[in-house]
Amino acid sequence: MARGLRVTLSSVLVLAVPFGIVACAGMAGGGSGGGSGPFSFFVTSTGTGNGANLGGLTGADQHCQSLAAAAGAGGQTWRAYLSTQARDGAATVNARDRIGKGPWYNKKGELIARDVEHLHSASNNIAKATALNEKGEVVSGRGDTPNRHDILTGSRSDGNAFSPNDPDMTCGNWTRSGAEGAVMVGHHDKIGPTGDPWATSWNSSHQSRGGCSLPALKGTGGDGLLYCFAAQ
Repeated sequence: MARGLRVTLSSVLVLAVPFGIVACAGMAGGGSGGGSGPFSFFVTSTGTGNGANLGGLTGADQHCQSLAAAAGAGGQTWRAYLSTQARDGAATVNARDRIGKGPWYNKKGELIARDVEHLHSASNNIAKATALNEKGEVVSGRGDTPNRHDILTGSRSDGNAFSPNDPDMTCGNWTRSGAEGAVMVGHHDKIGPTGDPWATSWNSSHQSRGGCSLPALKGTGGDGLLYCFAAQ
């Protein structure tokens, strides 16, 4: 009887050890999907209210800075991910050159990209579930009402500006809100009507239709929203 009891207890212990290892491994995997990185990336919860007229790059940066400050992160320098074209006396500015070196993390501490090259690769972590606003909320995308997945960038997929010989892709370098001009947008949810690369691009998906006004931006699934990065 005693020997039988010892065998039973040994069996229980043998079974319990691997179970404990599995349980610890599951906890280490972070099943909640959270992270611990410093908050340094968000999609704006609102636009400026004036379509693609952001007051130029300066006004766009101020919008990012203001929203970040309201979210308790005003101590960092925030930049809007926007390019400008060398048109009408303006200089070429590449969005990829404005945002620092990375890494960048969302409001929940989840890694978005390690550096600029990773950000502009297919392996970045931008998706509807991770491209959160400054409050840590999911931004509605394709299939939601309203759809707000068109994010203003004025950029090529590599993060560089369009040439001055290309059509207007920046709504007059972020100074127009009327029927004239157009702007290049990306899809924060990487979802489009097809599986083509342009449709699933986070930063260079398609032009706005019907101009630079807020109604025109909403007409293609946008709301004048921006990507903001802490320039670290």
